Amino acid sequence: MRYIIILLFLITLTSVTTFTGYARCFKMDVLAFKADSDTIAVKKQSVSAGITYGSDASFFGRTNKIKYPFITTDVIFNTKSGVFVYGSAWKVLGSMPTIDEFDLGVGYSYKLSKSIKGTFSYTRFIFNNQAQIIKSASSNDFNLKTTFDWKILKSGVTFDYLFGKTNDFFVTISHSHYFESNFSVFDDKDYLTFTPAFNVILGTQNFVQRFSSDHDFFKDIDPSHNNSPTPPPPPNEDDYRKANRNFNVLNYNIKIPLAYNRPHYTIEASYKYSIPVNVQGLLATKNQSFFNLTFYYVFY
Repeated sequence: MRYIIILLFLITLTSVTTFTGYARCFKMDVLAFKADSDTIAVKKQSVSAGITYGSDASFFGRTNKIKYPFITTDVIFNTKSGVFVYGSAWKVLGSMPTIDEFDLGVGYSYKLSKSIKGTFSYTRFIFNNQAQIIKSASSNDFNLKTTFDWKILKSGVTFDYLFGKTNDFFVTISHSHYFESNFSVFDDKDYLTFTPAFNVILGTQNFVQRFSSDHDFFKDIDPSHNNSPTPPPPPNEDDYRKANRNFNVLNYNIKIPLAYNRPHYTIEASYKYSIPVNVQGLLATKNQSFFNLTFYYVFY
């Protein structure tokens, strides 16, 4: 069993690395280094630094019309009191800007009981004017996340209020289960973790409308439909705007992260299958697979 799990990890890692070779030119868990598993629980003052490769930028279940693979770097400073500050930089591979986005934020970690924990944070997004990242319509995010560990599953509820060029509100409901190997891989200081998760995202999607409008997607619409002799008129932008204001289920997704852990660092490969629903606006979002590869290091 030990060697089967190790082999599975190496296969997953290889598939993610190979994917970079097919990346075409041209994200959001803000705090967790884009890694999908809670493999490092920092309980004292520390600095964490990480880097992530992603096969496509996704924002609350929505993606652009073409794939935009990216690389992010992240740094978090955690204090003993629970206050943390963080920053990150995004580079969309093949895009014109040297850096597409900078994020700066501050937050606080709280613990209500042994099984109920959470964070509250504010993040400022700073975009290059030429950035093609779909979340560029939003420049601020207030985030409140609470998790409930009831042994069988770890459940979480996350509230996000984003504002800038547009205002949106999101609720993300997640359920996951943490598995840890009872054996070491190379020595007695390492171990593997596997944290499959199911997530549901609800919210508005005004950011899709603004992003589509800013990038002139309306002019690209083909009014023809199934070779009908009387093609329907082009869609009205006002109709999309009204629909995007509605609070609906936006996305279902399944995450399968597998991580190799040592006392100070983690390497994680993850796969996510995303099912968008109630798609409005002009981004033809379809079911999609995502691959992420993350490395992060903790300095105590």
